[in-house]
Amino acid sequence: MQNLTYKILEKHLLNGKLEAGQPIEIKMDQTLTQDATGTMAYMQFEAMGVKKVKTELSVSYVDHNTLQNGFMNADDHAYLQSVASKHGIYFSKAGNGICHQVHLERFAKPGKTLIGSDSHTPTSSAMGCIAIGAGGLDVAKAMAGIGYRLTCPKVVEVKLTGSLNHGASSKDIILKLLELLSVKGGVGKVFEYTGEGVKQLSVYQRATITNMGAELGATTSIFPSDEVTHEFLKRQQREEDYIPLSADEGCQYDETVEIDLNTLVPLVACPNSPDAVKRVSEMAGMKVDQVAIGSCTNSGYEDLMKAAAILKGKKIASNVSLAVSPGSRQVLMKLIENGALATFVACGARILECTCGPCIGMGQSPKSDAVSLRTFNRNFYGRSGTLSAGIYLVSPEVAAASAITGILTDPSTLDYEDNFEKEKSYIDDSLIYSPSKDPDCVEIVRGPNIKPLPVNTPMDKTIDKKVVIKLPDNITTDDIAPAGAKVLPYRSNIEKLSTFVFENNKPHFDEVCKENNGGIIVAGENYGQGSSREHAALAPMYLGVKAVLTKSFARIHLANLVNFGLLPIVFDDKSDYDKIDEMDELKIENVKSLYDSFDLTVENITKNQTYKVHAPINKEDIDILMAGGALNYIRNQQ
Repeated sequence: MQNLTYKILEKHLLNGKLEAGQPIEIKMDQTLTQDATGTMAYMQFEAMGVKKVKTELSVSYVDHNTLQNGFMNADDHAYLQSVASKHGIYFSKAGNGICHQVHLERFAKPGKTLIGSDSHTPTSSAMGCIAIGAGGLDVAKAMAGIGYRLTCPKVVEVKLTGSLNHGASSKDIILKLLELLSVKGGVGKVFEYTGEGVKQLSVYQRATITNMGAELGATTSIFPSDEVTHEFLKRQQREEDYIPLSADEGCQYDETVEIDLNTLVPLVACPNSPDAVKRVSEMAGMKVDQVAIGSCTNSGYEDLMKAAAILKGKKIASNVSLAVSPGSRQVLMKLIENGALATFVACGARILECTCGPCIGMGQSPKSDAVSLRTFNRNFYGRSGTLSAGIYLVSPEVAAASAITGILTDPSTLDYEDNFEKEKSYIDDSLIYSPSKDPDCVEIVRGPNIKPLPVNTPMDKTIDKKVVIKLPDNITTDDIAPAGAKVLPYRSNIEKLSTFVFENNKPHFDEVCKENNGGIIVAGENYGQGSSREHAALAPMYLGVKAVLTKSFARIHLANLVNFGLLPIVFDDKSDYDKIDEMDELKIENVKSLYDSFDLTVENITKNQTYKVHAPINKEDIDILMAGGALNYIRNQQ
């Protein structure tokens, strides 16, 4: 008897044993990239010398950097389209929609494996597949036919009972789980949803939950493939992709969490963390300045129809700016056809592109000291583009209700219709382009902003560097390599992007690294949570950072550090963190002893102290680290 997670993993297992905590390697059927991470991923793929992707399906999406302010984004989009055409990759053009929404609609299949260069790739696991977010280099390797290495996860059963009441939503389910478990409660785990309550949730509702499983730090989340899945695929005219998949009755789980949907009430995640959860009723009446409905979390057809039901026939409050961004062109067309788009426009909403937009700081930054309610998945400090703003994560229902009243409002107190017109089938894939049938004739377009890949040097026998920054718990990849309209256009120019590293934590960090010939980063728990952007490892590598010493790492960032040849190490005694100060000189001798043991000793030359540490890696990682990263390692094997 097997749970659903292990059923799919077993069919894709290349190496290792399905035993929690053990290293495994799995075959990936599909890949996806988006433009903020895709340029680097495809440059790495090109460097491997593989002519055509070896997956069943690979798709390149443009959904992050669509503000055409200068030539850089447009040039990168041209590069992405040309490289996709040449190497057997489908290309979803800007305007077609957010990668996770479009992939869920058009490509995700029950029983398959998917790896994507975006941390919210698990969205597609709502379809009954294993979808995992990773760094771009791991995605490039998958496209080259190389298996994906990971630690075999524990599987947590989330048993749902009952049904959602008026005003409550699937967003409240995942916020409740974040409240219970925290942003690091899912590290090394897959969350598998079971119980009678699952049958009450549509694929869109399931996708909201699997999407924000990333905020738990989970490897992925998964729902069964059942009649709800079947009906969704019928509406997408993909009935042939349906297969029923579920856990065996009586199978084993490592943990079980039970949530009674009958008891759920509207929730809100307060600044600056998705797990800072409170009841909306506790905070009702707080003045609201901005409301944003959309992102890969809540921009599906049902999400927007629920918001439209509340907004119909009403006007937004004078003090509120409301922005609405449908998740895909397909969703937008359905809203046009059924009149819901007119509802949004009539109430005073601003209609944005079918892109990530404000979620990654690409426009719609709130005013100073604003309260911004967003249906997004992250509310990290500074991510909105306004450092002084308070960003609150809510459901579409809470967002719409609050936009009307001008204050944080519990939608369960409002009278609106919970049922709406059933989603019609509307399919138009005209902005998804197939790869060229004559790839030899395709010329790769490279704009001046696309710079050569930085190359790391092999690992030194001894690392002797100063602590160039000391950081607290839960440092995000946004802290390391900021997102937003100012920075993301330089995603293909690591030299320029490196000047923004830690700009909100330590201005001019790049200069500190240059003055000290690189250095060592020291941090607290859950270092590198959030986005899968490998730039958060690549840019520090470019600046000469050789090791990162923490209390613990987030999964994807840990893998990215290994991929780019930065030594990740963890305190044996977490209290040693308090003994280290910035600019202390740390020395790690005989790094190659990792071949014998993952245990190392760090000597603090400045304070004449020593600390026991260990590398949270697998034996397969050591050769990669010693080579100075995965690309060097792959080249050495050829």
